[in-house]
Amino acid sequence: MDDVDRRILAELQQDGRLTITELAERVRLSVSPCHRRLRALEHSGAISGYRAHLDAHTLGLTFEALVFVTMRAADRDTVDAFEQAVAAVPHVLQAQRLFGDPDYLLRVIARDLPAFQEIYDDRLATLPGVQRLSSTLIMKSVVENRPLPL
Repeated sequence: MDDVDRRILAELQQDGRLTITELAERVRLSVSPCHRRLRALEHSGAISGYRAHLDAHTLGLTFEALVFVTMRAADRDTVDAFEQAVAAVPHVLQAQRLFGDPDYLLRVIARDLPAFQEIYDDRLATLPGVQRLSSTLIMKSVVENRPLPL
């Protein structure tokens, strides 16, 4: 990957809807070489996909919490069962396995506090292998959806 590829990636992180002509203009390439580079970046996995960034508040999802999960056991079967089950909960935007205690950090979004409580009680607390959950509410997001540094 060279500087031109990095410029292509930076431009697409800012606006994934650029046409190939607009992208080529911005990175100062002709259309054909820009298109070849773009396809190579896609095939290499550097670009894993394209999607729309939605505004959660506009869509009525105004309640966000971080949920810390401590597991009963750390054996492979328990971990696999938990990870498959948590991946199936649509309100879990991110799930990260951590070193130390707690074992997982979940970023959960909901319509409001009652909706979060329902997700917490009915979905998260019943996930396989969960010993304890604790949560903290997000007051405000200061940095989010930042492009990757290239």
